[in-house]
Amino acid sequence: MSGNLPLFNKSSNFGVEGYDSGLKCVLKRRKCLRRGNSPPRANAIHTFIYTAIERGYYAEEGLEVKERFPANANDALSLVAAGKAEIGMYYQQDVIQAVANQGTKIKSIGAIVQSPLSVVLSLKDKNITGPENLVGKTVGYGGTALSEAVVKSMMEYVGADASDVNLIDVGFELMSSMTTGNVDATIGCLVNHEVPQMEEEGFDVNYFMAAGYGIPNYYEEVFLANNEMIQQEPEVLEGFLRASKKGFEDFKNDPNGCLAILMNNQNEENFPLTQSVEEKSCETLLPLMESDEVPFLTQTEECWQENIDWMSESGLIDKKVDVSDVMVNLQE
Repeated sequence: MSGNLPLFNKSSNFGVEGYDSGLKCVLKRRKCLRRGNSPPRANAIHTFIYTAIERGYYAEEGLEVKERFPANANDALSLVAAGKAEIGMYYQQDVIQAVANQGTKIKSIGAIVQSPLSVVLSLKDKNITGPENLVGKTVGYGGTALSEAVVKSMMEYVGADASDVNLIDVGFELMSSMTTGNVDATIGCLVNHEVPQMEEEGFDVNYFMAAGYGIPNYYEEVFLANNEMIQQEPEVLEGFLRASKKGFEDFKNDPNGCLAILMNNQNEENFPLTQSVEEKSCETLLPLMESDEVPFLTQTEECWQENIDWMSESGLIDKKVDVSDVMVNLQE
């Protein structure tokens, strides 16, 4: 992290990142990748960021933003914690784990998506529409303790047992393991990305949200910063959030126009985006990023506490932490 202003004279990473000029922002690496351990790429959820870059909203705050991909899955968290990036985009529950289990000095500064995007996904002919249909089935997952805990909670909620499901670690091959018939369903893919992608490729699918079956609502994405940055340069982070809100307002009011900005900035040669898939993704994301009652980037102590409690009960964290250890509201 750069504590030296004038504002931003160091290179930054945004990852599907995007930050340069003193404020490094690393966007999380996607958990569900279609073809092996391939690099992440920008997609519809990052549209507001590219819009804020293109239209000068970050520049108005003294920030110069440049997109760049992270090398490793946890860069958004680890680089921010190490002071090598100022802002990261990552997952709420991973933030709780890092603080509780490793004592990582980071906090969330804003929630990007107000509810989960992760789904249990299957081909339609498997007739899997809820947890009760997973009894006796083989489910592929990314090998994380979090996914195991989600499956356990879901099955217990419907009166079954986690042992009724055959969980197989398929690594990054969540999609191919399903389409080739190696598993009956997968957990960890996203309703805004893999679902429209599968439909675009001609697959008929069923899916249901992974949360809601004994699992509290959670923020699929949050912006995070390290504690030193929060304490010493809150005005920098506030400027970043203000500019991001402006980008989101444009995205909300003109999704097609803003999506065009993302499409024009894609890495078309190596990681091309499909226009129709990203359009469907925008339709899914926008009502989940903000509602009439909940403005964009809102985060509540109640949501964080519910997730701390569930993760403690599920054995995912070694100890409970205070809400103030994992989140802070810098916005007015």
